[in-house]
Parts: sequence; structure tokens; C-alpha cells
Amino acid sequence: MRNFDYSKINEIKWDSEILSLITAIYHYKGKTEFFIKQESKKLDQLVENTKNVSTMTSNEIEGIITTTQRFKKIMANKILPRNKNEKEIVGYKEILNIINDNFEDLPLSKNYILQMHKIMLKYTNNPLAGKIKNVQNYITINYADGNQEILFKPISPFETPIALEKICDEFNQAINNFLVEPLILIPIFIHDFLCIHPFNDGNGRISRLLTTLLLYKSGFFVSKYVSLESLIANTKIDYYQALQIAGINWHEEKEDVIPFIKYILGIILAGYKELKDKSFVIEEKLLAIDIVRKAISLKMGSFSKQDICELCPTLSLSSIERSLRNLVQLGEIKLKGIGKKIRYTKLK
Repeated sequence: MRNFDYSKINEIKWDSEILSLITAIYHYKGKTEFFIKQESKKLDQLVENTKNVSTMTSNEIEGIITTTQRFKKIMANKILPRNKNEKEIVGYKEILNIINDNFEDLPLSKNYILQMHKIMLKYTNNPLAGKIKNVQNYITINYADGNQEILFKPISPFETPIALEKICDEFNQAINNFLVEPLILIPIFIHDFLCIHPFNDGNGRISRLLTTLLLYKSGFFVSKYVSLESLIANTKIDYYQALQIAGINWHEEKEDVIPFIKYILGIILAGYKELKDKSFVIEEKLLAIDIVRKAISLKMGSFSKQDICELCPTLSLSSIERSLRNLVQLGEIKLKGIGKKIRYTKLK
């Protein structure tokens, strides 16, 4: 079985791109600190909306879906989940709530990762919930045409408990002794976790929950206000390519994890940039149409209604639609297309 020694991470020479990404993340983190320290109903609404988007998209990445209408009602506790997919969605939201509310008290340990998995699957009556895999598994990518590609063969079930415990110990030692920059350490840990692939099912979702937990514990709260899961879902091919490249020679301890680190840092930076845009839109007390105007001012080229919804989480869909119609009538934006293909462009 391969060894894990995170003390050697500092021996790696990081290129200018990684250093620039880290610098930019800290820059945008500083710009959003005041905004996230506010106490307001709008901010609470943004947090809840982000949790729902994260829950939906993290599950969608794995093909676990329901209708938008049922999802909204389930999240609002208006209906109960009726099938396996919906039960797994509810379980994901539950563990995400726990992380949001109690991250400081949650340990990074093999046992707690097993507990996270158990909570996520507890409504499905899955006998393997919270248990290490019992068969050899594989990291695969599912394509829209139904085809599946094997990207990586993880370690065996026999080796998994020791490996999972080891990476947790190594992470805790490195982070507690300030040995490694957290923005470097977190992607490396997540990559090792995915290469171990400790569960029969649910590894991708647990990895994204762990990413949120570890970012919170290191003082990076971007995923509380912007769904990193959604950003990953929108770049899923890039995610799997980075994972595949970084997995080459992993078993021999000769892997190049830099592509995966760059990918994760890029996602975190994109999240902070989106948070900065949202703070710009939310901070002032404006009429709905003026909030939409501010959101539009941030867009380059054409944009969709969904683009504006993402920047205006405090507005209802009907308010955004009404504002867009009014702005078209005022000659400030132009509408093209019909139905789901409608796009807007700025005229003023």
C-alpha cells in the first residue's frame, strides 16, 4: 500500500499560476469579509438558497435527480421524499446543514467521515451506509449519451480503512502545526480521498462535503454563500480531466497533483468573485428593478434570466421576470430567442 506523508508537500516547488491563484483568493476573501459578517435576512436567505443549490447540483453530478418543483417542495418541507433519489437528496442537505452549523466542532477523522456517509444515506435504508466499501470500485465518468469511462482504479477494500485514517492524521498534523498552506493542503487531501474512494457509493458527494468542511475550518466561507458544487457541475469535464491526470502513478507515489490543485483553486477563486458580485448587488436597499440593473451591469455580452437569478438571490423569480420585461420596454436591454433559449443584451 502507498504511503502518505504530507510533511513532504513543502518540498514541492509551486509554479507562478498556483501562487497567483492563492494570492487572488486571499485578495477576494479580504474584499468580502465585511459583507459576510453582516447579520441580515438577505444574507440568511442567501445562505439557505446556496445550500439548496449545492444540494441539487452535487447530487445531479452523480445522476441523482428529481423535478425542480418537487425539489423545491422537499427543501421547504412541504412534501416527503418518495424514492431513493429524493431520500439521498434529503440526506445530503441534512449533513450540509450540520457542517454549516457545527463545523468548528466536527473532527476530520475516519470515524466522522463514516458518520457523514451514514447520515447522507440514512433515509435509504442502505445496509452499506457509513461502512467501508466491500468490493473493488472504480472512478468513472458518465457521459450524456449513456456511455461510461473508467478513469482510475482505487485501492482495495482491505487497504481502505488504514489509508483513510492515515490521510486524516496527516492532514490534521500538517494543518495544526502550520506546515502547509491550507489552500494547497485541502485539494491534496481531497485528491487522496478520491483515489482511496472508500465507499461503494457516494464518494464524490462526500468529497464535496469534505471540501466545504475543510474550507470552513480554515476560515474560507465562500461556499456558504456561493455553491462551489454548482461551479464544479458547470465544469465537470475539466474536473474529471484534472482528477484523471493527477491520478497517474498515484499508487507508486509519483503522481503530479498540480492539475487538480489548480482546478480546485480555480473553483474557489471563481466562487469568491461571484460572492463579490453578489455583495455588490445585495448591499444596497434598492427596488427590484434597480437590483436587476446592478446585476446586469456586471454581465459581459449576452446573459440569461438564470444568470440574473444567481446574482439576485434575494429576489423572487416573478420579480426578476417583471424587472427584465420592464427593462426591455424601457429600451435598456434587448431580448432574443424564445422559451428556454431567451438571451438578453445591454443597449445602454
